[in-house]
Amino acid sequence: MMEGARFLWMATRGHRLRPWRSEYLKWRLETFTGKHAEEVRARDFWRFVYAERRQVMRFLRWLAEMRSYAGDGERQ
Repeated sequence: MMEGARFLWMATRGHRLRPWRSEYLKWRLETFTGKHAEEVRARDFWRFVYAERRQVMRFLRWLAEMRSYAGDGERQ
């Protein structure tokens, strides 16, 4: 779960207390849902996180796995 926290820390840079304002997360929401990034509000962000919580957790697990592969390659 540390990878998830690390991702959120990096993805919300400059907007840590208001993650829905993060340009990166708005872009990710736009690519996932089709809603334009300029239209994403706090309500939309939290609804998405709640409705897609399984997909979000799956993404964070995948991210941790990919980072572990990248980390293994660097140590050799």
